[in-house]
Amino acid sequence: MLPTIAIYDQKSRIKLVIVAVALLIGAATVIYTNVLVQRLSERERQQIDLYAKTQRYIINTEEESNLSFLYDEIIEANKTIPVIITDGDNNIIDARNVNVPQGVSDEESMDFLRDQIAQMREQHPPIEIKIGAGLRNFLYYKESDLLTQLRLYPLVQLAIIGCLAVVAYFAFSSSRRAEQNRVWVGLAKETAHQLGTPLSSLVGWQHYLRESERFKDEPIVEELGKDIRRLEIITERFSNIGSVPVLADENILRVTENAISYLQSRVSRKVSFEVKTDLPTDTPAQVNVPLFDWVIENICKNAVDAMDGRGSITLHIRRPVRGNKDQIALDITDTGKGISKSKLQRVFLPGYTTKKRGWGLGLALAKRIIENYHKGRLFVKWSEPGRGTTFRVILNG
Repeated sequence: MLPTIAIYDQKSRIKLVIVAVALLIGAATVIYTNVLVQRLSERERQQIDLYAKTQRYIINTEEESNLSFLYDEIIEANKTIPVIITDGDNNIIDARNVNVPQGVSDEESMDFLRDQIAQMREQHPPIEIKIGAGLRNFLYYKESDLLTQLRLYPLVQLAIIGCLAVVAYFAFSSSRRAEQNRVWVGLAKETAHQLGTPLSSLVGWQHYLRESERFKDEPIVEELGKDIRRLEIITERFSNIGSVPVLADENILRVTENAISYLQSRVSRKVSFEVKTDLPTDTPAQVNVPLFDWVIENICKNAVDAMDGRGSITLHIRRPVRGNKDQIALDITDTGKGISKSKLQRVFLPGYTTKKRGWGLGLALAKRIIENYHKGRLFVKWSEPGRGTTFRVILNG
């Protein structure tokens, strides 16, 4: 396995670290805000206790010298905590900091205040104010708007942190994909460039052999020509990576058969190939032939390796069961070792391979060619260890 896969795994861990840091920040924010909420709630409780004691004192005292001071500094000073005072028969005596709707009748106003009392009772038990002769009033209150907003503040912060974490996650993923694309393009262009010089030399040697009397009518010269043409196709494939390939309506059955025809003569004879179609034989699909051939070649070569050079490969052209009528599906099924469920998500990662020798780029490259250049899809449709695998390619018709 290549170090590449380790790099991508490391970057995946970095994304998990970003999410973990965001969760830690959120948790710390919630804990700290809860501490502040408890402190403010306790302070409001103390303020209301003082408010109740002042009410009791004002009602029961006969001295008037300090009443004005107490009323102004304690009763009137409460500008935030909603308070409702009732008598022993639940008749409303006074209400402060309760936002009664404007333009309602007195009866509707009382109904609103009674609803507020019910809400206050759920938050805090009423405070009893004894006024002598066995009489008593009750003071109801609830949290101030400031305390309510402070309770909601962690949720707002968590939402903001979550959004930032998601943005960072996708920005990191986008950066990674852009980096991968640059690596792919650079590698492909350099490979095409490196192939150019020996390819030109081979063309010259073939021309020399054709003109030589010694090799006249030798089959090896024509076979050499076929391999040169193949190298030219491979060079063209690498040259197309990074540029916008030209897609054309091609006979998908013929293209598939041609790709298999070349491949069949270059793999084990113990591997059988079958191409079949449920569609009319002249059905077209939007493909770039050199790149699409590359996809078939990569998938089939992986299949041959999975079968240890013995088995069958079936290429079945059909319509997707739930797909658009304009789409065409190519199912490539082998009788190989299959893929375990735990590895299905990794088979298309660059560098992932189960072979002792291999770059692990074939399926990753095939997926990019289909999804980035052909605007289609490539995925594992079915796989079962010991029975085989089916890759599905979806193309636009």
